[in-house]
Amino acid sequence: MTELTLPTARQRPLDPPDEVTRLREQAPLHRMTYADGHLGWLVTGYAAARAVLASPHFSNRPETQHSPISRRGLALRKDFRVPPGFFLRMDAPEHTRFRRLLTGQFTVRRMKMLEPRIEEITAACLDAMEAAGPSADLVEKFALPIPSLVICELLGVPYEDRDQFQADTKVLATLDSKADDAVAALKQIMGYLYELVQRKRKVPGDDLLSGLIESGELNDDDLAGVGVLLLIAGHETTANMLGLGTYALLTNPDQLAIMRDDPSAVDNGVEELLRYLTIIHLGPIRSALEDVEIEGITIKAGESVAIHLPAVNRDAARFPDGERLDLTREAGGHLTFGHGIHQCLGQQLARAEMRIAYPALLRRLPGLRLAVTPEEVPMRSDMSIYGVHRLPVTW
Repeated sequence: MTELTLPTARQRPLDPPDEVTRLREQAPLHRMTYADGHLGWLVTGYAAARAVLASPHFSNRPETQHSPISRRGLALRKDFRVPPGFFLRMDAPEHTRFRRLLTGQFTVRRMKMLEPRIEEITAACLDAMEAAGPSADLVEKFALPIPSLVICELLGVPYEDRDQFQADTKVLATLDSKADDAVAALKQIMGYLYELVQRKRKVPGDDLLSGLIESGELNDDDLAGVGVLLLIAGHETTANMLGLGTYALLTNPDQLAIMRDDPSAVDNGVEELLRYLTIIHLGPIRSALEDVEIEGITIKAGESVAIHLPAVNRDAARFPDGERLDLTREAGGHLTFGHGIHQCLGQQLARAEMRIAYPALLRRLPGLRLAVTPEEVPMRSDMSIYGVHRLPVTW
């Protein structure tokens, strides 16, 4: 079996690297050399990815894992430990405790109740764009502020503090950030949330952090860690889906027309964009706690497994003609939000934001188009979450 390193260079901005696509067509698992020389695995097949994500025999703790790419940030700090409350990087039973506390905060019913407010925020962004138009950076004026404001209101984080936490998030998400800079950014955002938690203990509000404080089950360190995780995930992921999704629609006008003109197609269209774009492009990573057989191959205890979600979500065995964007396809079952115990907690919120934002944008600005050539749009290949750095548009 030929050993390889993780291909990251994209030949086309909306497609996984051609080499990864070819690997998927050959087999679902591949031997891969990680950045530090560790010999582990790359998963490119849908069934294999689901099996790994569902198995209790794989760990999500960072100290068990190896990075598939060279990066200068936290991954290279041997003294780095996951902060308290970062339940995403925990295994059961620690993960179970945090997940149980938070599940009730992200129910479909609660997200449904948030929809009128999401509609108000979206309309306000569009009002501001129209008033300042007829051109804008869609990331700055639309894709980033909508989920940022929503998650701030949900958590109880003052929106006027966004410049600092967004700057810290950018440092943490940049693959080439220096280790000391990444540590400083994390300390800064953790310190900010810690102080906010302490203020809410004295003056609680009608928000998620205040509700968690009231439960009495978490200390301030845990609460700050939970807050950081939800704040970063709550605005960074959906912002990139809104930006990259709009780019995809503007470069596929037949699909744009479906999203704009057919209300019955919106829910499924959002799922297809999630599948087709898959902004989590460098993982997730798991490490085997014992020997595990996946698709007839034995993954030995201690070996890391990197799942290439963009390739997995285009596996023809699960999504026929998966290389094509088709908002009418039955796109459910994609792994963009993960699978198993670590499946994304905020997925219903992200769906609500996209279901509202895409059609509102396209209907309000029917002449929306790129203000530059598609090739001139700067892509986030240098970030842990894929998307567009900027999206210059006009109407």
